[in-house]
Amino acid sequence: MWRRSEVFANRTEAGASLGRMLSADPALMDAADRTVVLGLARGGVPVAREVASALGARLDVLVVRKLGAPDHPEFAMGAIAAGEIVVNDDVPRRLEVSEEQFRQIVDREDRIRVDRERRYRQGREPLSVRGRTVILVDDGLATGSTMEVALRAVRAAGADAVIVAVPTGPRDVLDRFAAEDEVDKVLCVSIPEPFYAVGGSYDDFRQVDDNEVRRSLQQP
Repeated sequence: MWRRSEVFANRTEAGASLGRMLSADPALMDAADRTVVLGLARGGVPVAREVASALGARLDVLVVRKLGAPDHPEFAMGAIAAGEIVVNDDVPRRLEVSEEQFRQIVDREDRIRVDRERRYRQGREPLSVRGRTVILVDDGLATGSTMEVALRAVRAAGADAVIVAVPTGPRDVLDRFAAEDEVDKVLCVSIPEPFYAVGGSYDDFRQVDDNEVRRSLQQP
């Protein structure tokens, strides 16, 4: 379900708008007690908080870590989330990254992922997604690579259905997710054309820090 281009004041407003779209679906409202809303850290968590509130569903966080190349960490060889690894085609081979190097990078990023999720939850156990409807929420889609890793992770963890929900994103990426067998539904409030960047759909797109993530997860 797509809508016209829209600019949000901030992530809270974007989440409220997305929450209204989701709560207009009677089937989702009926399944709220069997639904887990996962905010992709960090920017997706304040958005997900509003979605969970609109649905009366439970909220949790999902950290996705990029697997950067040894000498060029900004160049992604893949990513990891919830123990699920996604490799970008044959990038490690083309960069001549050995299996040992790749394993060390995976181990390091997974330790960071686990530590961040632990700190964000502040002692709370992660919510189980097995047999549940999972709504994956970010503050927007650009290439979709982070969302792709999150999707594979929750499917591997046994999610019964997966919904991708974002305030904004490019039409081609949204269409790609909508065509995936692993995705049950894609919801987006605003599709700018042409699409340049997620931040273009926000008046205030300042970086979300760890404290805001923790506060968002604490709020009912």
